[in-house]
Amino acid sequence: MTSTTPKPIDWQRWLQRWDAQQTGYVPDREQRFTVMFDALEALLPDEFVALDLACGPGSISQRLVARFPGARCVAVDFDPVMLALGEGSLGTRDGRLRWVDADLATPAWLQSLAEPQVDAVLSSTALHWLNAAQLVRVYRELGTIVRPGGVFLNGDNMSFGPDLPTFQRLTHGARDLLWSDESFAARGIETSEAWWGALKREPSLASLLAERERRYAAKERPLSPIFDLHVAALRDAGFREIGTIWQTGTNRILMAVR
Repeated sequence: MTSTTPKPIDWQRWLQRWDAQQTGYVPDREQRFTVMFDALEALLPDEFVALDLACGPGSISQRLVARFPGARCVAVDFDPVMLALGEGSLGTRDGRLRWVDADLATPAWLQSLAEPQVDAVLSSTALHWLNAAQLVRVYRELGTIVRPGGVFLNGDNMSFGPDLPTFQRLTHGARDLLWSDESFAARGIETSEAWWGALKREPSLASLLAERERRYAAKERPLSPIFDLHVAALRDAGFREIGTIWQTGTNRILMAVR
């Protein structure tokens, strides 16, 4: 009688495929990261602690610890598959990168960080998964851990408000065209659905994928909070300067200074 051992998961290959398909949704993704890091370089000392909020597989963390040798990063997410992918491919970077399993939709996430204060919080294409009430609470919580003079940077699609219906129609139409299956096929880029479909065929990931499905069973995709709500919530949380430092349509980098 013979037994078969599942092949080790090639985490690096899956991370490369993740990055490739994400560029289909955010073609300026690398430029967005660069602008965020340029702000950190200009505003923070050489040694600092950063929080990668809703980190996914650590796209920000990977690039941040590579660019800033004196930085330490805490990467937090709720998705067990994304955390396994990030930790499996990136590790701890000699103790400078720490992974935390926590749900931003619940107040308990803050205690899970085990960091009393951070110098910077960064997020990319993630906080639209929070509804308005959750976003307001998370920003208020960030106001308690970002040190005075520290910064928050959020790179995401943040829509124009209902007072700008023409802007909404223009930007949403352009985004819908970019994100269509036909657009992905024309550019030769894998969609998110195709990436997840391929990942689900990895036998060694069955238990992690089942846990992911269990965690997300009760969650619903909310309406993404508009840009003005982000600004108002950050101001209410005690951030003193808030504005856009880079933008293409609704794809923006929102920066707030504590």
